[in-house]
Amino acid sequence: AVVLCPSPEQVFYRSVPRERQRRRRESVTMSSGGYANRLSEYENKGVCGLPESVESERTLNNKLAKLVDLVKESNHIVVLTGAGVSTSAGIPDFRGPKGIWTEEERTKKAKKGGRKKRKGKGKAKKRRGEKDTTGAKEEDAASASAAADGSACANGEGAKDGEEKVSVFYNSPSRSASKRKRSEDGNGGDTGDTDVNRVGSNSEAAPAAATVPSFESAKPTFTHRAITKLASLDIIKYCVTQNVDGLHRRSGLPRSKHAVLHGCVFTEKCEKCGEEYFHDRDLGGVSFKKTGRQCTEPGCGGDLRDTILDWDDALPEDDWERSQDEAEAADLIITLGTSLRIEPAGSLPLRAKKFVVVNLQVTPLDDDATLIIRERVDRVMGHLLSELNISLDD
Repeated sequence: AVVLCPSPEQVFYRSVPRERQRRRRESVTMSSGGYANRLSEYENKGVCGLPESVESERTLNNKLAKLVDLVKESNHIVVLTGAGVSTSAGIPDFRGPKGIWTEEERTKKAKKGGRKKRKGKGKAKKRRGEKDTTGAKEEDAASASAAADGSACANGEGAKDGEEKVSVFYNSPSRSASKRKRSEDGNGGDTGDTDVNRVGSNSEAAPAAATVPSFESAKPTFTHRAITKLASLDIIKYCVTQNVDGLHRRSGLPRSKHAVLHGCVFTEKCEKCGEEYFHDRDLGGVSFKKTGRQCTEPGCGGDLRDTILDWDDALPEDDWERSQDEAEAADLIITLGTSLRIEPAGSLPLRAKKFVVVNLQVTPLDDDATLIIRERVDRVMGHLLSELNISLDD
């Protein structure tokens, strides 16, 4: 038999597509879309795709003045942040008009409409003289529903604006511990175990996520830096974040000044002593998998695990207890860029004497809020710092 060996040039050119595929998989894994695909399947992701709106200039100025007065009157201010504080860093949100869950639901509806269209064509062949338009109409209806009505994710369909909240994280530490016991003992982080590899295999979400900046390349936004500045001046007493991007910590906000309720892609934690290690790379795990490293604290040597929560994982006990204590002590909570639809974090503002909602979409707590501002968080925080005569350059 004659074996034809490829030339070095052929080997090079054949390897280019594979190299591009590898880089694409890595970019997907390290993006917010990649993080979303690490999570297990979960049907009820809440209402998605609700329309966004902004205030008129006159209304906005009046509301910003009220916000400044509330801040000046308050002694214990807590901020609760969501995905909206990171969108200006290039990280997409989840439930906005172009959010990750919204696009996922839109894709599912389009595929469902396409299947109905194909079935409709088959039936049309039996009826002579009729042009088949059934499938097209259903597909158009699915697209129109997603764009105009605000596509509801899974079981969220048909819910009224601002009414549905999703309880997905448990606040029982025992459940978290049992989940860790059930998790694989193999490395779940940098070595590319099952959870990481599964990201690249999701054909629906991967193409959109591939164009998204990675968590590693994202920089803290104006809002992140403003919160850090106000915390350094003791104007903000505490920050509670639902984000996993680590941008609060990268902005210089001390870990003692903020709770990370849903974990962080850059953080691994010792299962023995609780020591945290913050890295400059996405560790790639989910649901407390071992990362393959050990704690370096003297006399410890415990295994390190990722900190990213899956849908049914318990919130970190220390962070959750501190968040509740700070919320109850607050005379003002400012929610920034969060839909307030994920429980139990979404109900934290109700524990404070007053709270302000800064979000482009309606939230389930709008009726209880002292003030609602429909504007991008960077602009709101810029105005607040200006009125308080505070500069980020100081």
